[in-house]
Amino acid sequence: MNNKRNMDTLSEQTDEPPKQMTDDMRGSARCRRLSQRASSVGESATLAVAAEMKRMQAQGINVVSFSTGEPDFPTPAIIKRAGIAAIEQNRTYYTQSEGIPELRRAVAAKFTRDNGMPTDPSQVLISAGGKHSLFNALMAIVGEGDEVILQAPYWTSYPELVRLAEGRPVILRTTPGQRYKITPERLRDAITPRTRAVMLNSPSNPSGVMYTPEELGALAEVIAAAGIYVISDELYEKIIYGQIPHFSIGSLPELRDLAITVNGVSKAFSMTGWRIGYMRGPEDVIAAAARIQSQMTSNPTSISQYAALSALTEITDEVDAMVAAFGRRRELIAGLISEIPDLSFPYPDGSFYLFVDVHAYFCDRAPDDVALAQYLLREHHVATVPGSAFGDADAIRLSYACSEKDIVEGTARIRKGLAMLRE
Repeated sequence: MNNKRNMDTLSEQTDEPPKQMTDDMRGSARCRRLSQRASSVGESATLAVAAEMKRMQAQGINVVSFSTGEPDFPTPAIIKRAGIAAIEQNRTYYTQSEGIPELRRAVAAKFTRDNGMPTDPSQVLISAGGKHSLFNALMAIVGEGDEVILQAPYWTSYPELVRLAEGRPVILRTTPGQRYKITPERLRDAITPRTRAVMLNSPSNPSGVMYTPEELGALAEVIAAAGIYVISDELYEKIIYGQIPHFSIGSLPELRDLAITVNGVSKAFSMTGWRIGYMRGPEDVIAAAARIQSQMTSNPTSISQYAALSALTEITDEVDAMVAAFGRRRELIAGLISEIPDLSFPYPDGSFYLFVDVHAYFCDRAPDDVALAQYLLREHHVATVPGSAFGDADAIRLSYACSEKDIVEGTARIRKGLAMLRE
């Protein structure tokens, strides 16, 4: 009987001849070749600049790059040896989707020891980079139409990640005079019944600014009262210069069930290509994010996980030396840029970026930040990133993750290029 019912259903479905596709239908189908989600997401501005720079370099043009957000130091030797050992020991198979137990334990210990957040491995998820961790977190807590509050300038991927999760980014604009920080009052005024989370980044990419522990405590009061999540991006935690101590907002008791903390090994250990990030949060959020990840990537790369384990458990002086070098470069580039008339920037507390207000140089030849960045790249062979990629069209971002020689040469090219705009 069941077989007959199935055959009858099939017959009913196939008796009617298929409709002929009209020109209008074909046009409509072509319009739907991409999803709304894909159409709403832009290309990474930093990667776009890097691609154009590489095309110029391939033509033999000497380009000084202030565009790339990655350390120019090699991965410390002890970490590389751990990766090599993982290959030689045949640790090249699938791992647990949420990460190998040893690495989850090491991350839990790191959060407990360094960040004042007692953490069980069940509260940890290992992912394919910090960006992947942010995406997992948003996919786990954000639904269609939910609002996520961001401050501008923001890291260029934040609003796009929110849109991929079908949420709506709500942008709070800040100024250099505010050191690009939001106040508790502004945050409180931005919260609506649709608000699901606020994203914070300290030290900041692109400005290098850090929140003080007191400022984070004041924001935490607003977040806890509203009952929304805070996603704290702390990728640059180790690259700080001593003015402000790093403080994890998730260590505050009132945010125990509301804080999602994202970190990774890319910046602190010069491991950008190894692609290992991690997040810590409430167990239900971590479990949901782990399910999502299991369907997307199976697991982070096994070899990279063992290298990351070495990074978190074996002390190396190379990391301290790298941070000290960034400190010297910060002083050098800040001094040289401050000598150029009509440029301003907040002195960075951490990371390796300078976010420079250049609107005084907008003119017919360079009417906005994008045109100015293109002008500097194409005519003076120095690569920067337009500030509009970070939500502030008055600025450009300079990365000083490059040699001191390049800093001297690149800032000289910027000085010359800007002077020529005023001739």
